[in-house]
Amino acid sequence: MAPDGRRNNPDTAVLTEGYRRDSATGARGAAVRARRGRVARDAGLSLSGCSIGNVIELDTPLRHLLPAKDAKRLGERPLELVTVADLLEHLPRRYHRRGELTNLADLVEGEVSTVHARVVRNESKTARTGRRYAVLTVTDGTAQMTVTYFNPARSPARRLSAGSVAVFSGKVDRFNQRLQMVNPETHPLEDDDGPGDDPDRWARALVPIYPATEQVNSPAIGRCVRVLLDTLGELPDPLPADLRARYRLVDLRKAYELVHQPESTGDVERAHRRLKWDEALTLQVILAQRRRAISAMATVARRGRPDGILAAFDGQLPFALTDGQRGVGATIAGELARPVPMHRLLMGEVGSGKTVVALRAMLAVVDAGGQAALLAPTETLAVQHHRGVRALLGGFGRAGELDETSPATKVALVTGSLGARAKREALAAAADGSAGLVIGTHALLHEGVAFRDLGLVVVDEQHRFGVEQRDALRARATDPPHVLVMTATPIPRTVAMTVFGDLEVSTLTELPAGRSPIGTFVVNGAEHPSWRGRIWGRIRDEVAAGHQAYVVCPRISTVAGGSADDEDLPEDEAEAGRPGFGDGTGSLAGVGVEELLPWLAEGPLAGLRVAALHGRLPADAKDAVMTRFAAGEVDVLVATTVIEVGVDVPNATVIAILDADRFGVSQLHQLRGRVGRGQAAGVCLLHTEVGGDTPATQRLANVAATTDGAELARLDLGQRREGDVLGASQSGRGRSVRLLELLKDERLILDAREEAGRVVDTDPDLSSHPALARRVLLALDDRPVEYLEKG
Repeated sequence: MAPDGRRNNPDTAVLTEGYRRDSATGARGAAVRARRGRVARDAGLSLSGCSIGNVIELDTPLRHLLPAKDAKRLGERPLELVTVADLLEHLPRRYHRRGELTNLADLVEGEVSTVHARVVRNESKTARTGRRYAVLTVTDGTAQMTVTYFNPARSPARRLSAGSVAVFSGKVDRFNQRLQMVNPETHPLEDDDGPGDDPDRWARALVPIYPATEQVNSPAIGRCVRVLLDTLGELPDPLPADLRARYRLVDLRKAYELVHQPESTGDVERAHRRLKWDEALTLQVILAQRRRAISAMATVARRGRPDGILAAFDGQLPFALTDGQRGVGATIAGELARPVPMHRLLMGEVGSGKTVVALRAMLAVVDAGGQAALLAPTETLAVQHHRGVRALLGGFGRAGELDETSPATKVALVTGSLGARAKREALAAAADGSAGLVIGTHALLHEGVAFRDLGLVVVDEQHRFGVEQRDALRARATDPPHVLVMTATPIPRTVAMTVFGDLEVSTLTELPAGRSPIGTFVVNGAEHPSWRGRIWGRIRDEVAAGHQAYVVCPRISTVAGGSADDEDLPEDEAEAGRPGFGDGTGSLAGVGVEELLPWLAEGPLAGLRVAALHGRLPADAKDAVMTRFAAGEVDVLVATTVIEVGVDVPNATVIAILDADRFGVSQLHQLRGRVGRGQAAGVCLLHTEVGGDTPATQRLANVAATTDGAELARLDLGQRREGDVLGASQSGRGRSVRLLELLKDERLILDAREEAGRVVDTDPDLSSHPALARRVLLALDDRPVEYLEKG
C-alpha cells in the first residue's frame, strides 16, 4: 500500500463505475460523476488540477487513477501506457458511427465491409483434420451472417457469447450459400453504453476504435479514457494563449475530449489540428533550442590557405567543376571557417559529384592543420573511396611515398578486414595526424581509433548508419567537429529533419558533363512470364556492344543460412525466401547470387565473363573482382547490394535488379545510379514476381516514373512516414510524430517553426512557458537535447 493509502484503496474502484454505463449523459451519468468526485477528493486527487493531496498532471502514473489490474495491463508491452499523457495520446486509429454501418442485408460478396451486429449463436466445431474453429451466427435485425474464427482459443470468439454486440470488419465471401467473414477484425462492445435517455445522440456518436491487444481490447481502453476525462479538470496548456487565438485552436482539455468522444468528424478534425500543433511546436522548440546551443558552441575554425593542397588539387583536376559544385563548395568553406560547428546535408542526384565537393572540404580542413574522416557504409565502398581519392589526389595524397608531390598528406584506410600490420600503421597515422584524410567503415567507430585533431566528419549515404554510430565517430574529436552528410535520396527521416529545420541543406542539381540519361522499366514476371527472358537478352545485347552489366540479387544464397548483406529491406516485404527459381516454372523469385551465377554462366549468359560479388567474400577477393570489373575483364557482375553506392564503372550500361519489390525507394535509386555514368545511355530493369496493385508494385512504378531523387523521397515519405524525428528509428514505427504528415502538414510545420523561434528567442529556457517545457521534457523521454545532434 502506498504511504497515502490511495493506491490500494478499494473505493477508487468507484472511479471506474462508468465501465458499466455511460457517465457522459443523463441523470445516471451525473450521479456517477458526482460520486467519482467525492471518491477522488477522499483519495487526495484534484479534479481541477489544483491539489488537495496530489495534482493530476499529464505525467501522473495511471496506477494512481485506475484499478491496479487495468493500469498493469495498459503498462505492459506492446501498449506501454504508463502515464495520463500516454493514455490520452493513445489516439483512436479510426471511428465507426452506429447509424452508418452496412446493413447485413446490403452486404456485397467480395467487398470489405464493417457491420455492427449481435451474436445469436457461438458454436465450436472440429474439422475432419482435427482442427478446431468457432462459428458465430450474427444479426443486425435485417439479416444474418456467419463469422468464422480459426484458432478460436486465441480469437475474439471466446469473448463473444450469445447476446454480445460487436463490430466486425472484413472481406465478405460466401460459404454454403451464406454470407460470411473469416477471421475479421473484431471489436467487442459487450459493455456498449446503450442508447440511454438520448438515443439520437447515441446513434450519431462516433465510436473510437483504438490500437489494442488481446489482453486489452479497444472498448476497455475507451473505458479507461472516459475515466480520465471525467476525472481531469483543466490542464496546463503547452500552447501559449495568443498562439491558440491566432490559429483558432481549442485548448488541450477540449482537444482530448473531442478526439476521444467525438460526435462528428468535424470534432475529430478540430482535435487533430490542435494535437498536430502540439507535436509540431514541441519539436520545433527542441530544434530551435538546439540551433541556439550550436550557435553558442565553440569549435576550431578551419580556414584554408591559397598555397595548400586544395589549391594544388583544383589546379590539376582533369575535369571542370560544375557551377553547383563551386557554389556549394564556397558555402561549405565559409561555414568551415567559422568557429561554430557546421551541420549540413548535401543532397544531389546519383553521379552529381557530391564526393568531389566533400573531398575539397576535407582538403580545406587539412590545409588548416586538422584531419577529416570519411565514413562509408560498406567495406567495398570504403575501398572504392580510398582508391578513388588517392587516384584524384595523385602525389598530393602520398606523403612519405616515393611519388609524393608537395604539398601532400596521407590517405589512410581503416576497415575491419585490414591485416594487423596495415591496421597498426593506419591507426598510428590517424593518431599522430600524419594521415590528414582517414577513410573507413564502422571500424572507425571502435574505441581503439583516435585522431590528433578531427575537424570534419563526412558521412556518405547516411541512411546506412544508425544515429549512435555517427555520434560515436564525432566523439573521437576534442572539439565538436564540423559534420557533412551526403545523400542522393534522403530516407523519410532525413526529409522530415530537413523540413523540421534541424539540418542546413545544400543541393547539387547539375550532372557533370558526359553523364547520360537512364531509362527504367518494370519487368513483371508474374503478369508477363515471357518478359523474364528479355532481361538476359538485353544484357547480351549491351555486352555485344562493348559494354558491361550488373545483376543484383537481394540475398547471397537461398539455402539455409544464406542472407542478404548490407541491404535494408522494407519490413512489409521481407520474407525468409520465396520458392520458384529452378523449379521448372522459370520464376526468378527469391534467387540468390550463389544459385544464379552458375545458372547464368551455363544458360542465358553462356560464353560471357561472369563473376560474383557479395559480403561473405574475403576482402582481397572482393577487391580483386571489382578491380577486374573496372578494368573490363568481367562482362557481368552478379552481386548483392554491396555495389549500391560509390561504385563507378562508366562502361556499365545496364543493371537488372531481381526481386526489386523487396527494396526501398532509396536503394533502388542508388542501384540505378551505377549505370549511365559514361557516354552511353543507361538501362535499369526492375524485376518482380509480385502481381497486382500493391504497395510494392506501386513503389516500383514510382521509381520507374522519375529519376528525380527529391521527388522519389517525397513519394517514399508518403508510403513510409517520417520515422522517429527525435530518436534513432529510421522506419515509420515508434515515432514521436503521431499525427503530423509531412506532405500534408508542411504549412503547419513551417508556421510552428516561426512560432517556436519567437518563443525560444524571448524565453530560451522556457521558464515562462512551464507547460511547454514539461512537454519538451516528455518528448525527449529524459534524453538530453544533445541527442538530437546524433541525427
